Amino acid sequence: MRHTAVLLATVLLVAGTAVGCSKSDDEKAEDCAAALTERTGGEPGDKPTVKEAEERVDALDKTLADMVRSGYEGVAEDAFDTVEKKTQEGGKGRPEACEPLSEDDYTALLMAKAIGGLGWTGEGGEFDKLKMVEGLGD
Repeated sequence: MRHTAVLLATVLLVAGTAVGCSKSDDEKAEDCAAALTERTGGEPGDKPTVKEAEERVDALDKTLADMVRSGYEGVAEDAFDTVEKKTQEGGKGRPEACEPLSEDDYTALLMAKAIGGLGWTGEGGEFDKLKMVEGLGD
């Protein structure tokens, strides 16, 4: 009986330690973003959460859609092609740090980091359409 209690206590201790060591989703995203920095360029401190990455990508999508509606299809196409190329360059081989993320979360982070690597973000990491237009003019 005593051996059973010791064994049970040991199992519970190990299980509790394993649970305590697991990372939150935001920490996993931060690790992935850091691993993507070398591939996409940009600032090493740019480590968006998945939600922030989705917001950055959504802002780009909205801007491109607005540009098309306003008659700037050519500029929108150039911007899309530029970010797609940067994303493909950064996405060659998924970094180990990104493995715990779902495909959608990884894609959002990869695109957000590509946008940042192009210099199309402001001080707080948000998408900046003026920087995008300036970057396309270079």
